[in-house]
Amino acid sequence: MVMASEKPDFLPTNVHHSLPMALLRARESVMRQYRPMLEAHGVNEQQWRVLRVLAEEDQLDASEVAARANVLAPSLTRMIRLMVEKGLIEKGRDGADARRVMLKIAPNGVQVIRTASSESRRIYQDIEARYGPERMTLLVTLLNELSVLDGD
Repeated sequence: MVMASEKPDFLPTNVHHSLPMALLRARESVMRQYRPMLEAHGVNEQQWRVLRVLAEEDQLDASEVAARANVLAPSLTRMIRLMVEKGLIEKGRDGADARRVMLKIAPNGVQVIRTASSESRRIYQDIEARYGPERMTLLVTLLNELSVLDGD
């Protein structure tokens, strides 16, 4: 049994210096600022990410949407029905391969993106102003580089 006063020797770092914990803390800090805006527009974080991805493309395969929006495929499968019911996205089949589910943003989804974009941009600009534009650019660049590392 590990005593509270002892540092376990099997842990590489304390939680304050742990990369996964630091990333989670930073994500939570940022998303705490966006959640009220998302809630006001009737979407959650995952739905917003799906809408953002689909707003950039005419139509995408559901698996591509999941990958680009960082949503697990089973979660997206559950979300599709609700988002279709809310008129946020449209679902169809690929003409060449009926097994492929194709998604595109629907008029209600476009409206959510349109009305929420200015507030989203304001939140981003506020974070950037407090953190610093150069640091924000560097942070996003470094995180994008980190995100493509694999387990090799």
